[in-house]
Amino acid sequence: MPASPSTARAINDRLALRLLQQEGPLTAGQLKTLTGLSRPSVADLVERLQESGLVRVVGEAGEQRRGPNARLYGIVADRAHLAALDVRTRGLTVVVADLLGTTLAEATLPIGGDTGTEPAVEQAAALLENTAREAGATRLHSVGIGAPGLIEPVTGELRDSTALPAWHRGLVAALQQRLPGTVLVENETNLAAVAEQRLGAARDLDDFVLLWLGQGVGAAVVLGGALRRGASGGAGEIGFLPVPGTGGLPSATGCEAGFHALAAAAAVRELAVRHGIGGEAEEAVRAAAGECPGGRGDAFLDALAGRLAVGAAAVAAVLDPGCVVLGGEIGYAGGAALAARVEARLAVLSPLRTAIRPTALGGEAVLRGALLAVRDAAQADVFAPAL
Repeated sequence: MPASPSTARAINDRLALRLLQQEGPLTAGQLKTLTGLSRPSVADLVERLQESGLVRVVGEAGEQRRGPNARLYGIVADRAHLAALDVRTRGLTVVVADLLGTTLAEATLPIGGDTGTEPAVEQAAALLENTAREAGATRLHSVGIGAPGLIEPVTGELRDSTALPAWHRGLVAALQQRLPGTVLVENETNLAAVAEQRLGAARDLDDFVLLWLGQGVGAAVVLGGALRRGASGGAGEIGFLPVPGTGGLPSATGCEAGFHALAAAAAVRELAVRHGIGGEAEEAVRAAAGECPGGRGDAFLDALAGRLAVGAAAVAAVLDPGCVVLGGEIGYAGGAALAARVEARLAVLSPLRTAIRPTALGGEAVLRGALLAVRDAAQADVFAPAL
């Protein structure tokens, strides 16, 4: 059946808003060309969107084109303010942005391991409030949180875990109670994959796995262009993968004898020391990747690539994604030098051809992904048609 007039108007409005979001400010003439709508229909939708406070005149197309059609219309970016949080074991980073995702203010807060749960929650919540105030946001429409650990797929809550600080769950609960807007929580590695897919190393891919290499290890699975979380939200918990070379097996309560024991930052740091390279894991990998061929860094990167290839081979055998992106701070530090070594070692272990790419975003991917996710959710709400 044909759409009712009100439904057709709502569809046209959403189309125009999506074009303004993707292309930036447009004239009525440009909207007519891009939408295929008649001039009167475009004039009506522009008037509706202006009256609803979603669109306003932001300039003119050029001096030689005067009149109504020369006006440039753009989305009212300050119609809603958003926040994204990257919550780590040792602290958090906050970004406050407008409805289009433009960063207005950003701040980072370290939180020591000896800080109590309630003080840590209060410090983190205060950081968000102060950053919002600095950005000129009187009210946050939506907040997106990227955190390590399992997310309950039905409730969206961060699960309790003895391996993570208690203030993580306390912060999520506190923000859900204190903020009038929506609070979205997602696993940090999943958000990193979203960012790599839309902004980074996987922009041309519908199928890939992001292997996060940082203080911990994790994986995010993207198949058919969509993020796959699994039945319990645990798809990609590769730190628990049983692998050779750890001297034991992981358990339901700890991944110390799983792939985590080969590829997490502490293990990488120990491996670097054995090859005569000091510093934290990220620093050691970056130094080795920047060395001239034939240096001691070659042996270290070869050994590390052998470890990472074990996890990548398991991913390839089960999912056959065609590509694995080495993410996180360590993946970024290793760059193309480490990725090439892992790909070569993987080709020996697996008959399934799998490309290995270095992250384009590094440790920033979680925050970028959180901002993308919360922006999409806010726009879906603010731009919702009134049928």
